[in-house]
This record gives sequence, structure tokens and C-alpha cells, in this order.
Amino acid sequence: MEVFAEFLNNIDNPEHRARMEEVLSSVIHKFPDLVPVIKWNQPMFTHHGTYIIGFSTSKKHMAVSPESAGMIHFSEEISQAGYDQTKQLIRIPWNHPVDYELLAKMIQYNLEDKADCTTFWR
Repeated sequence: MEVFAEFLNNIDNPEHRARMEEVLSSVIHKFPDLVPVIKWNQPMFTHHGTYIIGFSTSKKHMAVSPESAGMIHFSEEISQAGYDQTKQLIRIPWNHPVDYELLAKMIQYNLEDKADCTTFWR
């Protein structure tokens, strides 16, 4: 979590900061082979140099981005979880529970789908 310390410290709302820390910690514990990094001022996780998942924050929500392939693959489940989505990200309102099972499935999908990927993005 040390790599994310500055990012987390810059989240003014303590509840939002705690929520983001909880989500990032859960990814680290469930997927210890992922590399936590900060790129473009956002926390991300990579594997063998390729992007797996990224996070960002706004006043009203936490955003999760599994790349567009992950968005397409999980679009129905994202909607069923009650999250708003665009082509590139999922918006999880701060007052809405995080679907950790869906998050883990998106990460696992990207790990498998990008196993032979040699670039950062698809």
C-alpha cells in the first residue's frame, strides 16, 4: 500500500479515503502477483507490464476501469450490481456497496485474457 500512500492522502473525505484504501487492499490481498503502480495520478495494477485494472475518485463516486474489453464482457453484471457505466469505466457511488466478487472476476478475466499481451493497453 506504500505506493498508494500519497494518492490516498490526497483524498479529502476520510470516508472516501477509507473506502478506497479498503478496495485497493482487497486487490493486493486477493491478487498478490499484481504490481501496484501510480500512473496518470491514479492507482493501477499491472501484471508482466500490462494494465489489469485501475481506479480513480470523484466527488460522487469511485471509478473502476478494467479496459473496454472488460466493460463489454461484464456489462450485464455491472448493470445488475446497480453501477453506472461508460465504455471505459464503472462508477460506484460512495454510498453504494462494492461488489468485491465482480471486481475479482474482472481482474481474473484480464489476467487470463491478457496473459500473452506484450503491451500496456490491449
